[in-house]
Amino acid sequence: MQTMLFLSQRLPYPPTKGEKIRSWHMFQHFATRYRMRLGCLVDDPDDLQYLDVLRPLCADMAYFPIDKRRQKLKALARFRPGRPLMLDYNHHPGLAAWARNQLADGAVDVAFMFSTPMAQYVLPVVQAPGWRGRRPGLVLDMVDVDSEKWREYGQGARQPMKAVWQREARTLLAYERQATLACDLSLLVSEPECARFRSLEPAIGARLQPVENGVDLALFAPTLRFDRPYTAPGPHLALVGHMDYWPNADAAIWFARDILPLIRARHPDAVFAVVGANPGPNVLALAKLPGVLVTGKVPDVRPYVAHAAAAVVPLRIARGIQNKVLEAMALGRPVVATPQAHEGVRAVPGRDLLVADTPASLAAAAIAVLDGAHPGLGAAGRHAVETGYTWPASLARLDHLLAALPPNPVHRGAA
Repeated sequence: MQTMLFLSQRLPYPPTKGEKIRSWHMFQHFATRYRMRLGCLVDDPDDLQYLDVLRPLCADMAYFPIDKRRQKLKALARFRPGRPLMLDYNHHPGLAAWARNQLADGAVDVAFMFSTPMAQYVLPVVQAPGWRGRRPGLVLDMVDVDSEKWREYGQGARQPMKAVWQREARTLLAYERQATLACDLSLLVSEPECARFRSLEPAIGARLQPVENGVDLALFAPTLRFDRPYTAPGPHLALVGHMDYWPNADAAIWFARDILPLIRARHPDAVFAVVGANPGPNVLALAKLPGVLVTGKVPDVRPYVAHAAAAVVPLRIARGIQNKVLEAMALGRPVVATPQAHEGVRAVPGRDLLVADTPASLAAAAIAVLDGAHPGLGAAGRHAVETGYTWPASLARLDHLLAALPPNPVHRGAA
Protein backbone atom coordinates (compact mmCIF):
# COMPACT_ATOMS: atom_id res chain seq x y z
CA MET A 1 0.00 0.00 0.00
CA GLN A 2 1.35 3.42 -0.95
CA THR A 3 1.63 6.37 1.42
CA MET A 4 -0.15 9.69 0.88
CA LEU A 5 0.66 12.97 2.57
CA PHE A 6 -2.65 14.88 2.71
CA LEU A 7 -2.41 18.57 3.62
CA SER A 8 -5.48 20.71 4.17
CA GLN A 9 -6.15 24.27 5.33
CA ARG A 10 -8.97 22.93 7.52
CA LEU A 11 -9.66 19.71 9.37
CA PRO A 12 -11.47 17.58 6.74
CA TYR A 13 -14.38 16.92 9.09
CA PRO A 14 -17.25 17.52 9.70
CA PRO A 15 -18.52 17.86 6.12
CA THR A 16 -20.75 20.86 6.85
CA LYS A 17 -19.48 23.44 4.37
CA GLY A 18 -18.30 23.65 0.78
CA GLU A 19 -14.66 22.62 0.64
CA LYS A 20 -14.91 20.43 3.77
CA ILE A 21 -17.56 18.29 2.07
CA ARG A 22 -15.11 17.75 -0.77
CA SER A 23 -12.05 17.18 1.41
CA TRP A 24 -13.88 14.69 3.65
CA HIS A 25 -15.16 12.53 0.80
CA MET A 26 -11.73 12.53 -0.82
CA PHE A 27 -9.88 11.82 2.41
CA GLN A 28 -12.23 9.04 3.45
CA HIS A 29 -11.86 7.49 0.01
CA PHE A 30 -8.07 7.75 0.02
CA ALA A 31 -7.93 6.09 3.45
CA THR A 32 -9.11 2.84 1.85
CA ARG A 33 -6.25 2.94 -0.67
CA TYR A 34 -3.29 4.65 1.01
CA ARG A 35 -1.51 4.89 4.33
CA MET A 36 -2.64 8.39 5.20
CA ARG A 37 -0.50 11.06 6.79
CA LEU A 38 -2.79 14.00 7.56
CA GLY A 39 -1.52 17.48 8.31
CA CYS A 40 -3.93 20.38 8.63
CA LEU A 41 -4.79 23.70 10.19
CA VAL A 42 -7.82 24.04 12.48
CA ASP A 43 -9.54 27.41 12.25
CA ASP A 44 -12.68 26.41 14.19
CA PRO A 45 -12.19 25.18 17.79
CA ASP A 46 -15.45 23.23 17.54
CA ASP A 47 -13.80 20.95 14.98
CA LEU A 48 -11.40 19.57 17.60
CA GLN A 49 -14.18 17.37 18.96
CA TYR A 50 -14.05 15.35 15.72
CA LEU A 51 -10.39 14.32 15.88
CA ASP A 52 -11.34 10.79 16.91
CA VAL A 53 -13.26 10.40 13.64
CA LEU A 54 -10.06 10.97 11.67
CA ARG A 55 -7.45 9.24 13.84
CA PRO A 56 -8.44 5.67 12.89
CA LEU A 57 -8.01 6.58 9.23
CA CYS A 58 -4.46 7.90 9.67
CA ALA A 59 -1.05 6.33 9.96
CA ASP A 60 0.14 9.73 11.18
CA MET A 61 -1.74 12.91 11.96
CA ALA A 62 -0.81 16.42 13.01
CA TYR A 63 -3.14 19.40 13.45
CA PHE A 64 -2.36 23.02 14.28
CA PRO A 65 -5.05 25.35 15.64
CA ILE A 66 -5.00 28.91 14.34
CA ASP A 67 -6.86 32.05 15.35
CA LYS A 68 -8.42 33.74 12.32
CA ARG A 69 -7.94 37.28 13.60
CA ARG A 70 -4.33 36.65 14.61
CA GLN A 71 -3.56 35.02 11.25
CA LYS A 72 -4.91 38.07 9.44
CA LEU A 73 -2.67 40.35 11.49
CA LYS A 74 0.33 38.09 10.89
CA ALA A 75 -0.35 38.10 7.16
CA LEU A 76 -0.40 41.90 7.12
CA ALA A 77 2.74 42.08 9.24
CA ARG A 78 4.58 39.79 6.82
CA PHE A 79 3.43 41.73 3.78
CA ARG A 80 5.91 41.38 0.93
CA PRO A 81 5.63 42.66 -2.65
CA GLY A 82 4.35 40.01 -5.01
CA ARG A 83 3.29 37.56 -2.29
CA PRO A 84 -0.43 36.86 -1.77
CA LEU A 85 -1.75 37.44 1.72
CA MET A 86 -3.51 34.07 1.54
CA LEU A 87 -0.20 32.24 1.84
CA ASP A 88 0.79 33.90 5.09
CA TYR A 89 -2.75 33.68 6.47
CA ASN A 90 -2.52 29.89 5.99
CA HIS A 91 1.06 29.54 7.18
CA HIS A 92 1.97 27.81 10.44
CA PRO A 93 5.59 27.03 11.34
CA GLY A 94 4.57 23.84 13.12
CA LEU A 95 2.82 22.45 10.06
CA ALA A 96 5.75 23.51 7.88
CA ALA A 97 8.22 21.60 10.08
CA TRP A 98 5.97 18.53 10.27
CA ALA A 99 5.44 18.42 6.49
CA ARG A 100 9.17 18.83 5.87
CA ASN A 101 9.90 15.85 8.14
CA GLN A 102 7.23 13.75 6.44
CA LEU A 103 8.73 14.41 3.03
CA ALA A 104 12.28 13.82 4.22
CA ASP A 105 11.80 10.19 5.27
CA GLY A 106 11.32 9.08 1.65
CA ALA A 107 8.15 7.07 2.28
CA VAL A 108 5.61 9.47 0.74
CA ASP A 109 4.40 8.33 -2.68
CA VAL A 110 1.80 11.06 -3.26
CA ALA A 111 1.65 14.55 -1.75
CA PHE A 112 -1.97 15.72 -2.03
CA MET A 113 -2.34 19.44 -1.37
CA PHE A 114 -5.96 20.35 -0.72
CA SER A 115 -6.30 24.07 -1.56
CA THR A 116 -3.71 26.31 -3.15
CA PRO A 117 -2.07 27.64 0.07
CA MET A 118 -1.03 24.09 1.01
CA ALA A 119 1.44 24.09 -1.90
CA GLN A 120 3.75 26.27 0.21
CA TYR A 121 4.33 23.30 2.55
CA VAL A 122 5.50 20.94 -0.21
CA LEU A 123 6.91 22.67 -3.27
CA PRO A 124 9.71 24.66 -1.58
CA VAL A 125 10.84 21.44 0.15
CA VAL A 126 11.04 19.17 -2.89
CA GLN A 127 12.49 21.93 -5.09
CA ALA A 128 15.12 23.19 -2.66
CA PRO A 129 18.68 23.08 -4.03
CA GLY A 130 20.49 20.15 -2.52
CA TRP A 131 17.36 18.38 -1.27
CA ARG A 132 18.07 14.65 -1.37
CA GLY A 133 14.69 13.27 -0.43
CA ARG A 134 12.53 11.11 -2.67
CA ARG A 135 10.18 13.25 -4.73
CA PRO A 136 6.56 12.10 -4.47
CA GLY A 137 3.85 12.61 -7.03
CA LEU A 138 2.55 16.15 -6.59
CA VAL A 139 -1.21 16.75 -6.72
CA LEU A 140 -2.82 20.12 -6.05
CA ASP A 141 -6.57 20.40 -5.63
CA MET A 142 -7.24 24.12 -6.01
CA VAL A 143 -11.01 23.41 -5.79
CA ASP A 144 -11.79 26.83 -7.31
CA VAL A 145 -9.77 29.51 -9.09
CA ASP A 146 -9.51 31.62 -5.94
CA SER A 147 -7.74 34.48 -7.70
CA GLU A 148 -10.90 35.01 -9.75
CA LYS A 149 -12.93 35.32 -6.56
CA TRP A 150 -10.67 38.10 -5.31
CA ARG A 151 -10.86 39.78 -8.71
CA GLU A 152 -14.65 39.77 -8.49
CA TYR A 153 -14.48 41.12 -4.93
CA GLY A 154 -12.35 43.98 -6.22
CA GLN A 155 -14.79 44.88 -8.96
CA GLY A 156 -17.56 45.66 -6.52
CA ALA A 157 -15.54 47.09 -3.64
CA ARG A 158 -14.67 50.61 -2.62
CA GLN A 159 -11.24 51.90 -1.74
CA PRO A 160 -9.11 50.95 0.10
CA MET A 161 -10.41 47.35 -0.06
CA LYS A 162 -10.71 47.54 -3.83
CA ALA A 163 -6.93 47.91 -4.07
CA VAL A 164 -6.38 45.10 -1.53
CA TRP A 165 -8.59 42.62 -3.39
CA GLN A 166 -7.11 43.58 -6.77
CA ARG A 167 -3.61 43.05 -5.46
CA GLU A 168 -4.58 39.68 -3.96
CA ALA A 169 -6.10 38.63 -7.28
CA ARG A 170 -2.89 39.48 -9.18
CA THR A 171 -0.45 37.93 -6.75
CA LEU A 172 -2.53 34.83 -6.12
CA LEU A 173 -2.99 34.19 -9.83
CA ALA A 174 0.79 34.34 -10.27
CA TYR A 175 1.18 31.81 -7.47
CA GLU A 176 -1.58 29.55 -8.85
CA ARG A 177 0.19 29.51 -12.21
CA GLN A 178 3.57 28.70 -10.68
CA ALA A 179 2.21 26.02 -8.37
CA THR A 180 0.16 24.20 -10.98
CA LEU A 181 3.06 24.17 -13.43
CA ALA A 182 5.24 22.66 -10.70
CA CYS A 183 2.78 19.83 -9.97
CA ASP A 184 2.11 16.62 -11.86
CA LEU A 185 -1.66 17.04 -11.58
CA SER A 186 -3.93 19.90 -10.56
CA LEU A 187 -7.66 19.68 -9.97
CA LEU A 188 -10.63 22.03 -10.10
CA VAL A 189 -14.23 21.39 -9.22
CA SER A 190 -15.76 21.83 -12.68
CA GLU A 191 -14.94 22.03 -16.36
CA PRO A 192 -15.95 25.75 -16.52
CA GLU A 193 -13.37 26.45 -13.78
CA CYS A 194 -10.78 24.50 -15.76
CA ALA A 195 -11.61 26.40 -18.92
CA ARG A 196 -11.20 29.70 -17.11
CA PHE A 197 -7.83 28.73 -15.65
CA ARG A 198 -6.57 27.36 -18.99
CA SER A 199 -7.35 30.79 -20.48
CA LEU A 200 -5.14 32.32 -17.77
CA GLU A 201 -2.37 29.70 -18.03
CA PRO A 202 -2.45 27.92 -21.42
CA ALA A 203 0.74 25.97 -20.65
CA ILE A 204 -1.05 23.88 -18.01
CA GLY A 205 -2.46 21.53 -20.66
CA ALA A 206 -3.62 18.08 -19.50
CA ARG A 207 -2.04 18.51 -16.07
CA LEU A 208 -5.25 20.36 -15.09
CA GLN A 209 -8.37 18.21 -14.78
CA PRO A 210 -11.89 18.61 -13.35
CA VAL A 211 -13.12 16.40 -10.52
CA GLU A 212 -16.66 17.40 -9.64
CA ASN A 213 -18.31 17.26 -6.24
CA GLY A 214 -20.97 14.69 -5.58
CA VAL A 215 -23.95 14.51 -3.26
CA ASP A 216 -24.71 11.89 -0.64
CA LEU A 217 -28.01 10.81 -2.15
CA ALA A 218 -29.10 8.92 0.97
CA LEU A 219 -28.33 11.83 3.29
CA PHE A 220 -30.16 14.27 1.03
CA ALA A 221 -33.19 12.24 -0.02
CA PRO A 222 -36.69 13.62 -0.59
CA THR A 223 -38.14 10.56 1.18
CA LEU A 224 -36.62 11.59 4.51
CA ARG A 225 -39.00 13.07 7.07
CA PHE A 226 -37.95 15.97 9.29
CA ASP A 227 -39.77 17.83 12.04
CA ARG A 228 -40.89 21.22 10.85
CA PRO A 229 -38.35 23.83 12.06
CA TYR A 230 -40.46 26.87 11.22
CA THR A 231 -43.05 28.47 13.52
CA ALA A 232 -44.59 30.87 10.96
CA PRO A 233 -46.96 29.30 8.41
CA GLY A 234 -44.95 30.59 5.46
CA PRO A 235 -44.40 29.72 2.65
CA HIS A 236 -40.65 29.79 3.28
CA LEU A 237 -37.78 30.48 0.91
CA ALA A 238 -34.50 29.18 2.35
CA LEU A 239 -30.92 30.29 1.76
CA VAL A 240 -28.36 27.98 3.38
CA GLY A 241 -24.69 28.76 3.98
CA HIS A 242 -22.09 29.97 6.44
CA MET A 243 -22.86 33.64 6.85
CA ASP A 244 -19.32 34.71 7.65
CA TYR A 245 -18.52 33.97 4.00
CA TRP A 246 -18.97 37.27 2.24
CA PRO A 247 -20.72 36.02 -0.94
CA ASN A 248 -23.37 34.27 1.22
CA ALA A 249 -23.88 37.36 3.37
CA ASP A 250 -24.11 39.55 0.27
CA ALA A 251 -26.70 37.19 -1.22
CA ALA A 252 -28.78 37.24 1.96
CA ILE A 253 -28.75 41.04 2.19
CA TRP A 254 -29.57 41.49 -1.50
CA PHE A 255 -32.47 39.03 -1.42
CA ALA A 256 -33.94 40.38 1.82
CA ARG A 257 -33.79 44.03 0.81
CA ASP A 258 -34.38 44.00 -2.96
CA ILE A 259 -36.19 40.78 -3.86
CA LEU A 260 -38.31 39.63 -0.92
CA PRO A 261 -40.51 42.78 -0.90
CA LEU A 262 -41.47 42.04 -4.52
CA ILE A 263 -42.42 38.49 -3.56
CA ARG A 264 -44.40 39.58 -0.51
CA ALA A 265 -46.41 41.98 -2.65
CA ARG A 266 -48.08 38.86 -4.08
CA HIS A 267 -47.51 36.44 -1.18
CA PRO A 268 -47.68 38.58 2.00
CA ASP A 269 -46.93 35.62 4.29
CA ALA A 270 -43.76 34.59 2.47
CA VAL A 271 -40.73 34.25 4.78
CA PHE A 272 -37.09 34.39 3.73
CA ALA A 273 -35.08 32.06 6.00
CA VAL A 274 -31.36 32.80 6.25
CA VAL A 275 -29.97 29.53 7.61
CA GLY A 276 -26.31 29.33 8.56
CA ALA A 277 -23.65 29.87 11.18
CA ASN A 278 -21.84 33.05 12.13
CA PRO A 279 -24.11 35.79 10.76
CA GLY A 280 -22.48 39.18 11.15
CA PRO A 281 -24.21 42.39 12.24
CA ASN A 282 -25.40 43.20 8.71
CA VAL A 283 -27.06 39.81 8.35
CA LEU A 284 -28.48 39.78 11.89
CA ALA A 285 -30.06 43.16 11.18
CA LEU A 286 -32.12 41.57 8.39
CA ALA A 287 -34.30 39.89 11.03
CA LYS A 288 -35.84 43.31 11.70
CA LEU A 289 -37.28 43.36 8.19
CA PRO A 290 -40.79 42.00 7.55
CA GLY A 291 -40.75 38.34 6.62
CA VAL A 292 -37.08 37.63 7.36
CA LEU A 293 -35.85 34.85 9.66
CA VAL A 294 -32.16 34.63 10.60
CA THR A 295 -31.47 31.35 12.38
CA GLY A 296 -27.75 31.42 13.10
CA LYS A 297 -26.09 28.02 13.48
CA VAL A 298 -28.47 25.05 13.39
CA PRO A 299 -27.71 21.37 14.08
CA ASP A 300 -28.99 20.29 10.67
CA VAL A 301 -29.85 22.48 7.69
CA ARG A 302 -31.84 19.77 5.90
CA PRO A 303 -35.16 20.36 7.73
CA TYR A 304 -35.05 24.03 6.78
CA VAL A 305 -34.69 23.13 3.11
CA ALA A 306 -37.07 20.17 3.17
CA HIS A 307 -39.87 22.32 4.67
CA ALA A 308 -39.22 25.29 2.39
CA ALA A 309 -41.32 25.97 -0.69
CA ALA A 310 -38.06 26.62 -2.52
CA ALA A 311 -34.35 26.99 -1.94
CA VAL A 312 -33.02 30.33 -3.16
CA VAL A 313 -29.36 30.81 -4.08
CA PRO A 314 -29.01 34.48 -5.09
CA LEU A 315 -25.20 34.55 -5.15
CA ARG A 316 -23.65 37.44 -7.06
CA ILE A 317 -20.12 36.08 -6.61
CA ALA A 318 -19.57 32.33 -6.93
CA ARG A 319 -16.85 29.95 -8.05
CA GLY A 320 -17.02 26.29 -8.98
CA ILE A 321 -20.00 24.18 -7.96
CA GLN A 322 -22.38 25.30 -5.24
CA ASN A 323 -23.10 22.38 -2.92
CA LYS A 324 -26.17 24.19 -1.61
CA VAL A 325 -27.69 23.99 -5.10
CA LEU A 326 -26.95 20.28 -5.50
CA GLU A 327 -28.17 19.40 -2.01
CA ALA A 328 -31.46 21.27 -2.38
CA MET A 329 -32.02 19.57 -5.73
CA ALA A 330 -31.21 16.20 -4.14
CA LEU A 331 -33.85 16.88 -1.48
CA GLY A 332 -36.35 17.38 -4.26
CA ARG A 333 -36.93 21.06 -3.55
CA PRO A 334 -37.38 23.66 -6.29
CA VAL A 335 -34.29 25.85 -6.65
CA VAL A 336 -34.19 29.48 -7.75
CA ALA A 337 -30.63 30.58 -8.48
CA THR A 338 -28.58 33.29 -10.13
CA PRO A 339 -26.44 32.44 -13.18
CA GLN A 340 -23.37 32.65 -10.94
CA ALA A 341 -24.76 29.97 -8.62
CA HIS A 342 -25.85 27.84 -11.57
CA GLU A 343 -22.49 27.99 -13.37
CA GLY A 344 -20.71 24.67 -13.15
CA VAL A 345 -23.90 22.76 -12.31
CA ARG A 346 -25.02 20.52 -15.16
CA ALA A 347 -28.74 21.19 -14.81
CA VAL A 348 -31.16 22.60 -17.36
CA PRO A 349 -32.76 25.96 -16.49
CA GLY A 350 -36.52 25.78 -16.67
CA ARG A 351 -36.53 22.01 -16.28
CA ASP A 352 -34.28 21.20 -13.31
CA LEU A 353 -34.12 24.63 -11.62
CA LEU A 354 -34.97 28.26 -12.32
CA VAL A 355 -32.25 30.77 -13.14
CA ALA A 356 -32.64 34.56 -13.07
CA ASP A 357 -30.30 37.50 -12.57
CA THR A 358 -32.24 40.61 -11.54
CA PRO A 359 -34.42 41.36 -8.50
CA ALA A 360 -37.51 41.45 -10.70
CA SER A 361 -36.74 38.19 -12.51
CA LEU A 362 -35.69 36.37 -9.33
CA ALA A 363 -38.87 37.52 -7.62
CA ALA A 364 -40.91 36.39 -10.63
CA ALA A 365 -39.27 32.95 -10.55
CA ALA A 366 -39.94 32.55 -6.83
CA ILE A 367 -43.53 33.73 -7.25
CA ALA A 368 -44.04 31.22 -10.06
CA VAL A 369 -42.94 28.42 -7.73
CA LEU A 370 -45.21 29.68 -4.94
CA ASP A 371 -48.10 29.93 -7.44
CA GLY A 372 -47.63 26.27 -8.35
CA ALA A 373 -46.45 26.94 -11.89
CA HIS A 374 -43.58 24.38 -11.71
CA PRO A 375 -44.95 21.24 -10.03
CA GLY A 376 -42.30 18.93 -11.48
CA LEU A 377 -39.27 21.10 -10.75
CA GLY A 378 -38.21 19.35 -7.54
CA ALA A 379 -38.42 15.85 -9.02
CA ALA A 380 -36.50 16.95 -12.11
CA GLY A 381 -33.77 18.46 -9.95
CA ARG A 382 -33.45 15.25 -7.95
CA HIS A 383 -33.11 13.25 -11.17
CA ALA A 384 -30.41 15.61 -12.47
CA VAL A 385 -28.36 15.04 -9.31
CA GLU A 386 -28.91 11.28 -9.35
CA THR A 387 -27.63 11.02 -12.91
CA GLY A 388 -24.84 13.56 -12.75
CA TYR A 389 -23.46 14.12 -9.27
CA THR A 390 -22.62 10.99 -7.30
CA TRP A 391 -19.51 10.69 -5.17
CA PRO A 392 -18.66 7.17 -6.43
CA ALA A 393 -18.43 8.46 -9.99
CA SER A 394 -16.33 11.49 -9.03
CA LEU A 395 -13.97 9.43 -6.85
CA ALA A 396 -13.56 6.79 -9.56
CA ARG A 397 -12.40 9.56 -11.89
CA LEU A 398 -10.00 10.77 -9.22
CA ASP A 399 -8.56 7.25 -8.86
CA HIS A 400 -8.04 7.11 -12.62
CA LEU A 401 -6.17 10.40 -12.63
CA LEU A 402 -3.91 9.40 -9.73
CA ALA A 403 -3.17 6.05 -11.33
CA ALA A 404 -1.83 7.93 -14.36
CA LEU A 405 0.75 9.89 -12.34
CA PRO A 406 4.27 9.26 -13.65
CA PRO A 407 6.10 6.64 -11.57
CA ASN A 408 9.19 8.83 -11.36
CA PRO A 409 7.88 12.42 -11.49
CA VAL A 410 10.28 14.92 -12.99
CA HIS A 411 11.25 18.27 -11.49
CA ARG A 412 8.95 20.96 -12.90
CA GLY A 413 10.42 24.25 -11.72
CA ALA A 414 9.88 26.48 -8.71
CA ALA A 415 6.82 27.91 -7.03
